Amino acid sequence: MYINFWYPVVRSMDLSNTPQRARILMHDFVAYRDPSGKAVVLSDTCIHRGGSLAGGKCKDDGTVQCPYHGWRFNDRGECTRIPSIGINAKIPPRARVDSYPVVEKYGLVFAFLGDLPEAERPPILPIEEENDPNWRSTVVTFDVKYYYERSIENGLDPAHNEYVHTTHGYQGERESEYRMDQLEPHLNNPWGYGFLATFDAPPLKNPIMRFARKEGGKMQAGSGTYGPNHMWTFIHFSATKAMHQYMFEAPIDQDNTRVFLVNFRNVLFAKKGMFTVFNNWLDKKVNERNMFVAAQDIKVMNKLQPTLTPPSTAKELLMPHDKCIVQYREKLKEWESRGWKIDVEALKVARERRDTMYAIPSPIRHETKAWVLDPVPLVKPASAAPHTQQAAG
Repeated sequence: MYINFWYPVVRSMDLSNTPQRARILMHDFVAYRDPSGKAVVLSDTCIHRGGSLAGGKCKDDGTVQCPYHGWRFNDRGECTRIPSIGINAKIPPRARVDSYPVVEKYGLVFAFLGDLPEAERPPILPIEEENDPNWRSTVVTFDVKYYYERSIENGLDPAHNEYVHTTHGYQGERESEYRMDQLEPHLNNPWGYGFLATFDAPPLKNPIMRFARKEGGKMQAGSGTYGPNHMWTFIHFSATKAMHQYMFEAPIDQDNTRVFLVNFRNVLFAKKGMFTVFNNWLDKKVNERNMFVAAQDIKVMNKLQPTLTPPSTAKELLMPHDKCIVQYREKLKEWESRGWKIDVEALKVARERRDTMYAIPSPIRHETKAWVLDPVPLVKPASAAPHTQQAAG
């Protein structure tokens, strides 16, 4: 798990002036909207006696009030009120919690969980179709009981489609003629790698999805990454019909991940006239289909061993079509060498003692050194040793 990236916290439509808790990177955060409607994300732990701010209330002045002793914190994480010392008393400078930069895009609330200044922050995965009237989008979220890195690598694995997904492959019924075509590099960028591949896909049986592709034959699809937890998947049913899916994943811990799926499509919706009810019905059907496909992955992934990413690619016999998985792991090592990787083992030791709380450091920590909670322990860059090898050719 890595600091200094943008993580999805909640769907925009689900956030209100009622505080809610979100666990990301093994830490708890509180999210809410202030009276102006602005989304706010703070560290959830009150630095007085450890109360959960998410269990408190949003006040008319834009603060969130701790339910334990009534301390109030504004959108910068500054404590503005300590009832027990009187309304005019001076607030100690250490009375503050971490406040994180927030951006709302694609129907999601993103928080930058790290302390980099704005000019140095990695971007959020761009979506070219965002404002194109020829594309329609939906947003769904679901939880899976496995590590986010394994989830991302599953998306980067083109060879599993033949056996896992009935919409993409023939489940091994044509092994004598099956062979993966050459992968074409696609949308490679400073934050990740991607590919497109041509699949021999069966005809779609779902009556709704048959409007996207009725006949079997060649279909182009591919995936790529953008940072450790953003991934795109393009499914081109034909030269003119496509779905572009964007997965923004929030690692809860090493065994659980929350997935935010933003699905764009240029098919299966009425582009002209007043068809709101019809389009909403199609949205529901498309989401159901996406969850049907996700369930096929989940069934396999729930039994994957080891549950965490192997420390070396030498511990897996990788093939040429696993190239993007190797490249993804190389990027993870690059970010570890920058000092962005959370020292999960040190964090676990502290959690087992049950007497220490950490916080994901925020950019505001560069403005003041007066803090109650220490920043989460990170893996020292010197310990980031090269470990990857090329996939077998």
